[in-house]
This record gives sequence, C-alpha cells and structure tokens, in this order.
Amino acid sequence: MQLVITLLYILFVLAAIVLIVVILLQEGKGGGLTDALGTSGQATFGVGASGINRFTGITAAVFLASALLIHILNRKVGEGSLAGEFGPPAQSAPLQPGTATPPPGGSAPAQVPPSNPAPPAPSGGNPPQPPNQPPK
Repeated sequence: MQLVITLLYILFVLAAIVLIVVILLQEGKGGGLTDALGTSGQATFGVGASGINRFTGITAAVFLASALLIHILNRKVGEGSLAGEFGPPAQSAPLQPGTATPPPGGSAPAQVPPSNPAPPAPSGGNPPQPPNQPPK
C-alpha cells in the first residue's frame, strides 16, 4: 500500500510541474470575458489552441485524480489503530498515598516517606512553636 501511495505522490508532483509549465506556455488571449463572449470568441477558442487546451485538461484531470486517490488511500491506511496491536490496557491497583509509581515489570511499589511529615504529638499542654516565630 505504501508503494502505491509513493507512486501517486510522484505522479502528483510531476503532474503539478507539467501543469504549471503548460499553463505558462499558453499564449495570452487578451480581451477578457467580454471579448471572449463577443465576436472574437471564435478566434479566442479557435482550432489552433485545441491541442494545448486538451493537453492542459488531461494534465489537470491526472492532477486532481491523483490528489483524490492519495487522500482516499491515506485515510484507509490511517484508520488502523496502534492500540489494537498491543492488546487491552493492563489493570493496576490504585496507588496508596505515600507510594511511588510502580516500576515497569509489575513489582510492588516502593514506600516513599511523606514530603511534609506531621510533627509528633506534644506530651505537655503547650503546642510546639515553629522555629522562626517568637513565643506567644
């Protein structure tokens, strides 16, 4: 599938380059819309320009068809899910407070001391004062 998409990208870029060159090579008709629809309409779209106009149309059709095919094929390739290849997610027990995340491999979580331990309960009636405050 990737080979087909790559070949379509190459065809798309080549058609774009050829389309740019062919459009730039076309002779300017001049006059605008009013002259094209007036008496000089036959000279503007005359027999002499039919070959390059047909080639431009075919190149534009190849350009558009390759763009649509690239889009369709990329959507089909992108529909597959990577999660399906790995199976269902593993069930894990919720972590207790004070435990670290479990290491890969499924071993038991390590105990982590709490970051702000509670001060020990005072034996006397006065609560302990924080270190940088004057006593009350």
